[in-house]
Parts: sequence; structure tokens; C-alpha cells
Amino acid sequence: MTTRVLLAGGGTAGHTSPLLATAAALEELAAVDITVLGTPRGIETRLVPEAGYPLELVAPVPLPRRPSADLARLPLRLRGALAQTAAVLDRVQPDVVAGFGGYVSVPAYLVSRRRQLPLVVHEQNALPGLANRLGARCTQHVAVSFPETPLPHATMVGLPLRRLISRLDRSAARAEARAAFGLAPDLPTLLVFGGSQGARRLNQAVSSAAAELLAADVQVLHVSGPDQQVEVPTGPGYVVVPYVDRMDLAYAAADLAICRAGASTVTEVAAVGLPAVFVPLPIGNGEQARNAAPVVTAGGGLTVDDASLTAEWVRRQVVALALDPGRLAAMSAAAAGLMPRDGDRRLAELILAAVPPSGPPSGPPSGPRAGRP
Repeated sequence: MTTRVLLAGGGTAGHTSPLLATAAALEELAAVDITVLGTPRGIETRLVPEAGYPLELVAPVPLPRRPSADLARLPLRLRGALAQTAAVLDRVQPDVVAGFGGYVSVPAYLVSRRRQLPLVVHEQNALPGLANRLGARCTQHVAVSFPETPLPHATMVGLPLRRLISRLDRSAARAEARAAFGLAPDLPTLLVFGGSQGARRLNQAVSSAAAELLAADVQVLHVSGPDQQVEVPTGPGYVVVPYVDRMDLAYAAADLAICRAGASTVTEVAAVGLPAVFVPLPIGNGEQARNAAPVVTAGGGLTVDDASLTAEWVRRQVVALALDPGRLAAMSAAAAGLMPRDGDRRLAELILAAVPPSGPPSGPPSGPRAGRP
């Protein structure tokens, strides 16, 4: 018997990548028919079709945090998104709905609750967003990536990771990885990246310390972001690329990373045992600092706030750390055992277990409300 699964999420890679990793795990565990619910403006419009899954689109409904004109328009926007989502459920008739947060998840949560469909909520960050705080009130099936995430009914499953990351052996892949980026095979290597769009603060601080890093024989793999320029001395030892689609190779090439602290970044570097200097994004609700905290507390990383990450800080702190193999090995061991590598399987099992043996009420409700949210 095939289980029909609707996965709701998108907007950013932080929502879409765990969703796709979970979809792959579901297909390994059971006979499933997967449909993804997203919005027209998110990265899912490219990644989901590339992965081979049907994609249904509904209008995004941002949840304003402060009184504004957008807040006044919220009821009308939400009503339209609920109607669109209900129409998707009429077509797909899922046995279970799983949401990963973001704009598209709100109508999925509300329509699922109204139809009494099994609902699973997965929160990526240590501090949940508005959408998943709402979703956690609609179900008892709540999964989280970090310990002590403040959501009711939370089960720690970890963050679903791509198989290239979750199965990475950094030591075994190091020679291939360094050759792929044109790096020397035997020098300490620093990886710098700020997410898919880069991070100006990280770019400026590290590139301004390039001379000192190279003088200490620390080579650098710097992922700048596609629209950002990085000025560094010409010559070998400092490799700048705008984007990397094989982050497994970037992780394998590195001995130390300087990075932001999004949920995917923290989980991936910890899971593969890569010591990291986390620089939490200074905007938002503080979730990035909370994401990094378990790894830092365990000894697998350091945290420096955005304003304090300067070229001088890199010269004083990072050069010495990159040249200390004993400390890096201890940090790697502390990080590697902290984050589950099988979050995709754990979440997939939770989704499948949410479907009652007799099957949920699939399809739209009967009577005069048929076809409505």
C-alpha cells in the first residue's frame, strides 16, 4: 500500500534541503507518493523539480512581527492561501502532511488540522520561528534538530542531511578534495563561507588578513558568494570561488572553518567533525547563536559576534588555531559525536508512524464544506 505524503516547505535552502533529504529517506523506507508544497518565489522552484518530485505552488503568507500595513492585509492573504492549499489537498489527498516551517507551512498546518489529517512539524533551528510555533499547537508529532528547542511534544531527531554530507569521511576524501580546489595536499587549510549568498563581514575580515595567513603557511578556500568580490593577494594558497555545489569536498579539504551559524551549517560541520568559528548573523531572533551553543559548549567550536570579527581578530585567533593540530583534533572529536547523521531516517520514520494503521480520512470533507479549507 502506497502512503501519500505532502511535504510543505521552501523559500530558502535551510528549509528545502532538509525536506529533500527527508523525501529521499521516505522512499528508502516505504512505498510512498511524495508531493511538495512550496511558493513561486522560493528556491524550491528549482531544487524540487531537479530532484524529481511534483511541486504544487501557493501564495506566500509572511507573518509580520510588528503592526504594519502588511499585518492589516494578513487575513485576506491567509484566506487566499488556505483556499489554494485546500485545493492542493483535494488533488493530492495525502495520508500525512509534514511541514518544515516558512511561509508555505502556515496554511498547510491550518488546513491539515481542520481536516484532521496526521501532521508532523520539523523545526530546523534551536529557536523556533512563528510558523512552527503555530504548527506545534496543531499536532503532537513535533521533531527538532537541536536539544532543548522550546516546542511542545518535541522529539530530537536532528536535521536531515544530504547523503553526500552525512556519509562523508573527511580523512578519506581529503586528497581528492584538495586537488579539486587546487590546494596543496599538506598545508593547514581554512574554509570560509557565509551561506549560499556569502557574508560581507566574513569576506572582509578574512581577506584583509590574507597576508598573515599565507605567511604562516595557512591556505584558504574562500567561498565568497555569487555576487560578492573578495580582494586578496594573487598567487597560490588563497583560492576564491563564488559558489560550491559540492560542500562535502569543501568540508573534506578543510581543517577549520569560519562560517555563519544557520541550522544546516552548524549541523553539517559538527556531523562531519570540522572545527568551526561560528559568526552568528546579527539579525533575526537570535536563533543562530542558539544553534551554535551546543557545539561550542561541547568544545567543538568557537563563537565570535559579528561586530568583533575583524582582520585583527583573525590574525590573533585564527592563525594560531589553524596551526594547532592537537587542539583541532580535540575540537573535531567533540563535534563529531554531537549531531545525529541520520536525521533524515529518524524524521521519515516519525512521518510514517504518524499515519494510523487504518489510514486517515483522506480527501476533502463531505457535505457543504467540501472543497473549502
